[in-house]
This record gives sequence, structure tokens and C-alpha cells, in this order.
Amino acid sequence: MSFVFTRALGMVGYYASLPAANDALVAIPLESAGLETDAVLRDKDTFADVVAGTTNEQATLTRKTLTSVTATVDHGNDRLNVDSGDISWPAPGGNPVGAIVLCYDPDTTTGTDTDLIPLTLHTITWNPGDGIDTTFNVNDFLRVSSAT
Repeated sequence: MSFVFTRALGMVGYYASLPAANDALVAIPLESAGLETDAVLRDKDTFADVVAGTTNEQATLTRKTLTSVTATVDHGNDRLNVDSGDISWPAPGGNPVGAIVLCYDPDTTTGTDTDLIPLTLHTITWNPGDGIDTTFNVNDFLRVSSAT
């Protein structure tokens, strides 16, 4: 993981518990071309803000809803572990991807990009234009430890 968005600090465990009736965590790929720096992106409050500058969603790929999301308190290691099932894009195509943003969608039935809360950004190097089926292991996509 590269970073947790500032707005999500202290709230990722809550959002990962999927507290609302129609909520979800969603993976959204970002193009590598034009991808803004971590310092610029981390203070964006909504996904609409993330793509308001030079950062672009990779439009050929579809957004993926995470499944089997769990947030588990690990008392032995003094941390919170947030896991999910793997996500796959079969023979996707399109422009190279430089990051995947995991967002909390508070209402999957009506929302817009201004409702999506970016939680974490994961830097990757991936060329979906090669046409090869791709699966990302999203286990332990976040581990938050207490400071000592």
C-alpha cells in the first residue's frame, strides 16, 4: 500500500465493516499517465476530487466491488487487519495502470463519484493492454498498527 487518504485516517476499519444497508468497497484503477503524486492525492476527500486534476480513471477497466471484506482486530500484534477476496479483470485491454484506489461507497443504489470516499491507494505497474487475464490478491490490503 502506498498510503491511506487523509479523510479516511481513523475511519478505515469502520468503513471496512460496511456499516450501511447498501454500501460496498470498490476498487478503481487509475491510469499511470498523469497520475499525481501521493502528496497531492492523499488530501482528496472524494473520488471526484481524485480525478479532478491530471489523474484519470482507467476507463477501459470496470470498477470492481470487493467481496468477502473483513476487518479483524489482532490483539497479539496490536493492529487492525482488513482483508478482501481477490479481484480479477479477464483479458482487459486499455492504457497502463499506475495505481488502484479502494473507495467506500455509502450507497451502491444511488451514489455518484462525489459520494465515494477514497480509503487507500495502492501503487502498481500493470499494462492491461497485453490482453492477459489479471488477478490481484487483495489479502491484507490494510494493516493499521497503534503507535508505541
